[in-house]
Amino acid sequence: MTMTTLKQRSLLGLKELDQEEIRSILDRAAYWEAQQEKVKPVLPGKFVANMFFENSTRTRFSFEVAEKRLGAEVLNFSAAVSSVQKGESIYDTVRTLESMGIDAGVIRLKPIGVLAELATKIRIPLINAGDGNNEHPTQALLDLYTMRKQFGELRGLNVSIIGDVQHSRVARSNLWALRKFGANVSFCAPEGMTAAELDAPHISIDEALKADVIMMLRVQLERHENGLIKSAEEYRQQYGLTVERAKRIAPHAIIMHPAPINRGVEIDDELVESPQSRIFPQMQNGVPIRMAVIERALS
Repeated sequence: MTMTTLKQRSLLGLKELDQEEIRSILDRAAYWEAQQEKVKPVLPGKFVANMFFENSTRTRFSFEVAEKRLGAEVLNFSAAVSSVQKGESIYDTVRTLESMGIDAGVIRLKPIGVLAELATKIRIPLINAGDGNNEHPTQALLDLYTMRKQFGELRGLNVSIIGDVQHSRVARSNLWALRKFGANVSFCAPEGMTAAELDAPHISIDEALKADVIMMLRVQLERHENGLIKSAEEYRQQYGLTVERAKRIAPHAIIMHPAPINRGVEIDDELVESPQSRIFPQMQNGVPIRMAVIERALS
């Protein structure tokens, strides 16, 4: 496989993809969602390794379901029970699996920049399943897919992303992808959780609630041992989507969240499955999106 073909089949991020390429993935996901057969083995004899060097539940299972629905052979790798714990480098682990004959790799990493470097050395398509706080392209794709299903088109849509933007790869991928379609993206973040390098307006929680899409981010409590968040309750009072705040959302607006959810912190429990919530449909949409991405990598 040439480097050009390899780059075309890999999915490292959405920042570098153009609108047409993203649209083609969304359209193919719609095709897969419309299929009545649960398993359609279009990739027989193809081996895909899910290489998760960072813990995940939803993303890993979503990829595995997508791979199996396409008829691929699936290898699940967990860093917690691998030679990485013995000091083996991420590169050596991926190179080892490549040497064993896998056809594509789905990778989730904590350190930023490692995935981009791997892509220059590994000769199989790689799919980014979460890259530090850099990008999470398949999450953004399923978010766009969810919005497109709801509103018909993305152009002119006002999207508020609320929460810890600084540490959010979801916020970055959504910003870069949505802007390619003419959507307006704004951030609402507590002081110390903003990302000055991202060229997007930062607005108040009151302004954020006026959007067509209210996207809540998970409060990453494990990253705030330095006291940026004094308490979960204080965060809820200042930036959480409470039942009281939700009364001010427009009737046509929808609530989104990449999950996992801290119920009662960034969003009140009663709102998670409310009529305006699309949180569980987002998860459902992740399967056809990832089917489209895997098919793109292996066809």
